[in-house]
Amino acid sequence: MTQKLSRRCKEYLEFETETQDAWDAECMDDLSQFSTDISAQAADEAARVVISNHSSHAQTQRVGGSRTGPGVGQRLSERPALPRISMKDSAKESKLSSLLESPSMDLEELRKLCWNGIASKYRPTAWKILSGYLPTNLDRRESTLSQKRSEYWSLVERYYEERNNDQHRDTFRQIHIDIPRMSPILPIFQQRIVQEVFERVLFIWAIRHPASGYVQGINDLMTPFFVVFVSEHCADRKELLSADYSMFPEKTLRAVEADCFWCVSNLLDSIQDNYTFAQPGVQIRIKKLEELMKRINLQLFNHLQFHRIDFLQFAFRWMNCLLMREIPLACTIRLWDTYLSENQGFANFHLFVCAAFLNHFAERLLREVEFQSLMLMLQSLPTSTWTDDDIRLVSAEAFQLKTWFENDPINKMR
Repeated sequence: MTQKLSRRCKEYLEFETETQDAWDAECMDDLSQFSTDISAQAADEAARVVISNHSSHAQTQRVGGSRTGPGVGQRLSERPALPRISMKDSAKESKLSSLLESPSMDLEELRKLCWNGIASKYRPTAWKILSGYLPTNLDRRESTLSQKRSEYWSLVERYYEERNNDQHRDTFRQIHIDIPRMSPILPIFQQRIVQEVFERVLFIWAIRHPASGYVQGINDLMTPFFVVFVSEHCADRKELLSADYSMFPEKTLRAVEADCFWCVSNLLDSIQDNYTFAQPGVQIRIKKLEELMKRINLQLFNHLQFHRIDFLQFAFRWMNCLLMREIPLACTIRLWDTYLSENQGFANFHLFVCAAFLNHFAERLLREVEFQSLMLMLQSLPTSTWTDDDIRLVSAEAFQLKTWFENDPINKMR
């Protein structure tokens, strides 16, 4: 057994020396009001429709007796979009708009409307409510925003100067190094004024959470909040991606920064065991993923085991960064619509999304018959052309898995 483990470690170390991963990690409001689950009937119906549409499409792609589809002889970029019903989408937007403007909204109804995606113009407000940052009561929202933004900037004034103290210098240095590496192909994250926003938020969060402090990967989790909240102040996506943020009013950027701090804080509170010493939350969730894959695709599980692929070798990043480094940013934002609509979406539902995500590429992975080619694929799955439709399919399949396995003993592991 010792020789076998030694051989596996040697093979993986040799593989790592031959590949370069630019993202390799060296490695408040009470949320009790969110205890109500999304309506199982509503989500299950949506899941069944999406999976049924996908299955019907796959049937039409049979050529010469062999099926083509994602991972089976057809490039992802060639996939036709799943059908959309514009009238239904328009009605959903109208209903969401009315709900957000109602004096005291039904949180359960908001979750139902947001689970399958949120229109961009409503997303900033919906995310703040679903995150537990804004109250459902309309009359209290402005006062809450004013209070929480003022509270954040008081923390900055009190603690940010300590970043150069001996006690916190290493923490700030790591944050300062990591931030320019975020989403390097997006120019907005290379603007110094934007990087300073991230530095302040992450440093203040780190010193307020000494049990974990700053861990590489946490910087990624602020990115969707920043993009969504700043979009309120941009005319369109083109301006969002190309704007010179030094030209934005200071008041606007200060508001966006404070909103990001409280929302990312609430997210991290739900998965804090991912970032405490030895990252036990990450390790437990990887073990759960491994056990879950035994149940849903034993052939793929055995294939990975036969080629000495350890789930920790590829799934650590999936759990640590919530798949943000595996899919485009726009897809992450769409996926977070669902996570925020789920009870404990980042802590629990994410596991089932990872299982559905891995299973999505099963046929491609089964064609790889060498350790190195398998690891290369697992570390760089072909998702660069993914759209909302791909996320809709994966999240629907994840919901089915949750329905089947949520009460399974593997999901009770601690």
